[in-house]
Amino acid sequence: MKNILSKTSIQLSKIFLQIPIFQEPVKQNQHQVLKRRFRIASEQLENNTIETSVAVINDLEQIAYSYPQYHWIIIDILTTFVRKNAPYTSQEKLTSNLSTKIRLDIQAALTVIARRDANEDPVNEQLDLSFTDMKGANLKGANLQQINLYQANLAGANLREANLAGAILSAANLEGANLYLANLEGAILSAANLSEANLSGANLHRASLYLASLDGAILYDTILDGANLRETKFSE
Repeated sequence: MKNILSKTSIQLSKIFLQIPIFQEPVKQNQHQVLKRRFRIASEQLENNTIETSVAVINDLEQIAYSYPQYHWIIIDILTTFVRKNAPYTSQEKLTSNLSTKIRLDIQAALTVIARRDANEDPVNEQLDLSFTDMKGANLKGANLQQINLYQANLAGANLREANLAGAILSAANLEGANLYLANLEGAILSAANLSEANLSGANLHRASLYLASLDGAILYDTILDGANLRETKFSE
């Protein structure tokens, strides 16, 4: 996926550079220029093609890397973009087809969020991707510690080796998700759907699985010590 996004960014560089604001050098008025970039970027993400959105997202990642003081502003732009463009789908409307591909620009935003430098996250801020539909997303190795994923749809998502320690996953749909070796220590999974999920080697130490469904889930070498398994539904 990373190679695909990089290739797409290169192919779209000429399109992206046609946006005047992104041609401006960052000089002494760096703050003003970057504020304008953020405003235009938000507009471009809302009113353009998927291809242009991917280019804008990649540019924002480069700004965050070059100017860490704007890291959280950019992450907030991207999480807002995902929430607006991949809204939650009610359980009644969810299909059993887990192979549906996620939109390329949504995946691009999630990739940037997942590989951000978490050391730059403000202490009192929280990633918020609640009420979002990220079915089939590739979040392998993602750093999503303490994230709010309340009632998110992550069915069929690749969360292999992801860090979800302390995450809020209440009422989330993780049906068929790959959580191999994922860190879910202290995560809140109350009423979550983990049916057919691969939890092999996952760390669920002190996690709350109250009313969660683990029907058909793979639990080989899963760490469940200290977990709240009250009324958790296992395979019969």
